[in-house]
Amino acid sequence: MLKIWFLRLAAIYFVIGVSFGYAMSVTENFILMPVHAHINLLGWVSMALFGLIYSVWPAAANTRLAKTHFTLYNIGLPIMMSALAIFLLGNKQAAPAIGLGATLVVIGILCFVINLFRQVKA
Repeated sequence: MLKIWFLRLAAIYFVIGVSFGYAMSVTENFILMPVHAHINLLGWVSMALFGLIYSVWPAAANTRLAKTHFTLYNIGLPIMMSALAIFLLGNKQAAPAIGLGATLVVIGILCFVINLFRQVKA
């Protein structure tokens, strides 16, 4: 089920990322380009890859590390993206929230990598 949720959320992030790009092109205001890029890469591409990898190696999806990866990543990414948007729009007090979200994302990614090394065998 974890793989399905990664894929579903990836699709949602894809819509969000494309919407950011569309809004920027219509308004010709590209100040949120870093948010657009991160949502597309960390939201759409990375989460789709997580879902596909967990589909190919289902045993890896059924571990505590996979669940921790999913939880931390999906708490951290919205925090990081929201705070980055607020920061880029001029509120520099959002910087610590960017760091918090990024830390959760990085720890989630580390869980993913450790899980792959433990569960995916040649």
